[in-house]
Parts: sequence; structure tokens; C-alpha cells
Amino acid sequence: MTPINTTVSFDMRSPDWATPTAKLYAEALDMAAFADEIGVDRIGLMEHHGSEDGYLPQPFVMAGGVAARTKRCTIGLGAVILPLHDPVKLAEQMALVDLMSNGRLQVIFGAGYVPFEFAMFGTSLKDRGRLLDEGIDIILRALRGERFEANGRPVFVRPLPVQKPEDIVFVGGGVPASAKRAAKFGVGLGPMRADIIPIYEEECRKLGREPGNYNRPCHQLPGIIMLSDDPDRTWSILEPHALHVVQEYAKWAAAEGDGSNSPFKGLDNIDALRRSGMFGVWTVDDLIANADKVEDRGTFGFQPLVGGFPPEEGWKSLELLKTAIPKLKDLPR
Repeated sequence: MTPINTTVSFDMRSPDWATPTAKLYAEALDMAAFADEIGVDRIGLMEHHGSEDGYLPQPFVMAGGVAARTKRCTIGLGAVILPLHDPVKLAEQMALVDLMSNGRLQVIFGAGYVPFEFAMFGTSLKDRGRLLDEGIDIILRALRGERFEANGRPVFVRPLPVQKPEDIVFVGGGVPASAKRAAKFGVGLGPMRADIIPIYEEECRKLGREPGNYNRPCHQLPGIIMLSDDPDRTWSILEPHALHVVQEYAKWAAAEGDGSNSPFKGLDNIDALRRSGMFGVWTVDDLIANADKVEDRGTFGFQPLVGGFPPEEGWKSLELLKTAIPKLKDLPR
């Protein structure tokens, strides 16, 4: 089995009652540099548009900043909503960030689901599957160095990335179609559910390919962990930020449809949120005790500024993570 991985992610949400946006960005870059120094495996950056709380809309810009402040960790973007972007421009951005980071970029592409975002960019939700397929094909061909035509326009991208494009690109999602799409294009998988991984592996082998890279989601573990010496105190500070995050996601899910299948449905109070297990406030001992729940290719995920969480509290979590990482690395697997 592979060692336990750690990911520190940033959504850059900053509701008007939380950390000011300018401070949040400065702290996030400092935190990314610190996370890299202490041995965190991956910095995660997300994407959404038109969110009143300032959810990160341009992850490639942020990734350039993270690349300049780090030396060893993977810089993972996801999910990037490919149907909202010009794939040629994305290919250029991917090449530059991969060069700036010396081959540390990973990009998970998703189809998107928020109606307002598609309206904002003049794109139809009905076209998202087609645009995702066309976009992945163009990006892969462009980053291989091909000169070609796509939809009646010439495409030629330079410079090229350090990595092979198939090692940069992932398809994200939680349905079998996502797994089959990743296999078809010969790229990695960013699964929202572990049960689509066997579909991906089977499809790859049908096509005569070895499966690419993926991380295994573990629903026995919180999606967002905050480390603390005093979990009750930290929970009391985290509560409004965590509730804000899940309620905003619930609004997006409801805008897509009835929201009945949303994992965020009904999480409108702190007791329900705690019972959901989405967030965990743990001591370092709790983290180590739960390490046996991390399956092969699994990861512990941390968001020290989630929902505009106070940076001084987020730093406490990262300082504790510094003490935990050597212990995680030493665990038998």
C-alpha cells in the first residue's frame, strides 16, 4: 500500500462577516508555502464563479502563485469546469503552471452543474458533456505538441509542459460515465465515489491501457479536518464557517434540480452538520488513530481557511499537522 497522503485545500470563500478577502489570499499563499515545507503532499485549489462570498474563480492564477511559493508538493486544481473555458487558453495556462512548478500540476476537469455559472458564460448546461469531451481532446492534443484544426480554427500551443498531458489531466465525477470518460481519454480519475474506481480500471483494461492515477475517497473520514488541542473550542469557532459552506453548496444543488440527492440537504444546523461527519475537529492523536481507515491511494484533507475561517486558528491546525506528518509517514501500511 502507498503511504497516507495529506492535502491542504483552499476554497477562498470569504463571506462579509469573515476574514477579509485580501488577507485571506495573503494567508493562503503563506500557508501553501508552509504546507510544502512540512511535507504536505498536495495543495488543492477549487473553482466556482459568481459566488457572493468570493469562491475562487480563477484557480490557474492562484496556482501560479502557489507554484512560486512551493518546491515539492503537487498542485491540484479541481474541479475545473471545462465547459466554461476556451480549451486552447486552458492548455496554455496548464503548460505554464506545469513549467513554473517543474512538473507538479494536476488538473481535474468536471462538467459543472450550477445554472448561473453557465448563464454567466453564455453556455448551455445541455452542452456540457459534449464540451467536456471536445475540450479534453483539444487540450491533450495541444499539450502533446500537435498542430491541428478544431472546430474550424487552427491550434498550436507553445511552450509545452514538463509532464506528459495524460499525467496532468484527470476526469472528475461520481457517476460511471465519468469513469468511462477518463478511461477513453487515457487520463487519471478524480472520483467523488469509490465505487466508480473498478469501472474505471475495467474500462482501461478493455481498451488495452493500464489505469492512470487517482485518489480514493473515503466516506468513513471527514472531508475536511481541522486539528486542534481543544476540539470543543475550535468547533465553536468553526461552526458558522462550516454552516455557511454547506448551505451555499446546498443552494447550488437546489438550483440544479430539486436538491433531494444532495449530501448537503438538511444540514441547516450545527448538530446535523456534526452528525454528517463532513467536518472533523481532531487532536493529533485522533488523526493517528483514524489512519487505518485511509485505504490505498486515500488521503487526509485539511482546509485551514474554510469558509473564511480565522487565519490565526487555521495556523494552529497547520502547526499541529507539522507534528503529525512524521508520525503518519512512519505508520506501517
